[in-house]
Amino acid sequence: MLPSPDDLRTLQRRTLTVVVASQVLGGAGLAAGVTVGALLAQEMLGTDRLAGVPTMLFTLGSALAAFLVGRVTQRAGRRVGLGLGFAAGGLGAIGVVVAAALGVVPLLLVSLFVYGAGTSTNLQARYAGTDLAAPDRRATAASVAMVSTTLGAVAGPNLVEPLGVLATSFGLPALAGPFLLAAVAFLAAGGTLFAFLRPDPFLVAKELAGAADGADDGAPAGTGGAPDGARRTVPAGVVVGATVMVLTQIAMVAIMTMTPVHMRGHGHDLGDVGLVIGIHVAAMFLPSLVTGVLVDKVGRVPMAVASGVTLLLAGITGAVAPGDSMVLLVLSLALLGLGWNFGLIAGTALIVDATTPATRARTQGTVDVLIALAGAGGGAMSGVVMAGSGYATLALGGGVLSLLLIPVLFLTRRPSRATA
Repeated sequence: MLPSPDDLRTLQRRTLTVVVASQVLGGAGLAAGVTVGALLAQEMLGTDRLAGVPTMLFTLGSALAAFLVGRVTQRAGRRVGLGLGFAAGGLGAIGVVVAAALGVVPLLLVSLFVYGAGTSTNLQARYAGTDLAAPDRRATAASVAMVSTTLGAVAGPNLVEPLGVLATSFGLPALAGPFLLAAVAFLAAGGTLFAFLRPDPFLVAKELAGAADGADDGAPAGTGGAPDGARRTVPAGVVVGATVMVLTQIAMVAIMTMTPVHMRGHGHDLGDVGLVIGIHVAAMFLPSLVTGVLVDKVGRVPMAVASGVTLLLAGITGAVAPGDSMVLLVLSLALLGLGWNFGLIAGTALIVDATTPATRARTQGTVDVLIALAGAGGGAMSGVVMAGSGYATLALGGGVLSLLLIPVLFLTRRPSRATA
């Protein structure tokens, strides 16, 4: 029997509750790589030029994970897909700790790649909140999942020093401390989803869509009523949403990755680095509830334009900020996180609007692959650009790059909203 409207509302509330719990835990896990990944590589590899390698590796790993989680979710639901993704991220974090303890660079590189599964899964969990949401509440539902990441994601960077003390008490390098937290956090997030995300919201949405299509035109349940040829056509909304998220990801990752290295080069300690990155991560996730409402009420395209403008302001601020100015560095990284937040929620809503449950999870996974690859490219090139031209050039270049999404938005016809 199909659930009644009251049952669906109850299931949506339960789904959001479980997703919120998992995102609090997952946020603590993703903060490790963001905060000390570049510093750990700098320490173990002995060069600034390769400090962007960790970001490149865990974003490449997140790309593979996004692809696999999307495919698994399409077949088996969010519970299995997200649970396995977080479990892989936890194992990767354990590998990083072991590599740092033994000083084994190849193990570090492989482990960072696997650790990326956790960061990707944490991001993909936002889609679980949208599966049963009404079309005019999709951005708000996605934002609930994202804002709940804030607690763990902000706490993680600000626990760098005490986690370093804990790590050294175990005979480990101080920079391995945040990855100890990541291991526990990712495994706990995966366990929470696997145990409590029942019934699976994506599978319920597929059943509802299949029943509606079957009633409309006799299509078999679960097919979404779409012929194979139609499935191969990429909707305009998917192209626009993916472009928005890819460009904002490149700009954000490139600047964020090198900020800790830039700060350490100007005499800031790990506490200062943790504070700046913590505020940046808070700006990435904390405004989500307001952003989600704005995306639903004001529109997807206007908020995507706001993303490009905000990222440009972040780049200009970072470029003119003296290396010893905590105030301007905090402002730059806060604007960077806010611009990313605008772009991600607007892009997410565009993707969900343009797809149906018959292909939605697979499409979402593919788009997140592009986002992860964009982040990998931004992370890898950030070290090269900074070593060759300096942090100011990197920051300004990232801000200018983000403006490319504005002509894309206006040159592409705005897609109509999906009703599935």
